[in-house]
Amino acid sequence: MEEKMTFTVTDESGKNVEYEVLFTFESDETKKNYIVYTDNTTDDEGNTKVFASIYEPEADGKIKENTKLTPIETESEWKIIETILEEIQKEVTEGENE
Repeated sequence: MEEKMTFTVTDESGKNVEYEVLFTFESDETKKNYIVYTDNTTDDEGNTKVFASIYEPEADGKIKENTKLTPIETESEWKIIETILEEIQKEVTEGENE
């Protein structure tokens, strides 16, 4: 079984919140590295909450300890991430139906 990669962030109220890394990728279009992660909570409709940020990986592509996560601010960047998430969801759904 593959080990889950997690990281902890201290929120505004001083509470530590653990996040699970779902995947990371570098966009050919923006030349930026993105991290997509979850705290494994759900929204009002039962969907798992997923977050994404920009980050700077180490030379080997791994996430640095104490790395700074930068907010995604452009609609085009969100569209890239949404497209990837939709593809992954489609693959998971197809795999479950086989």
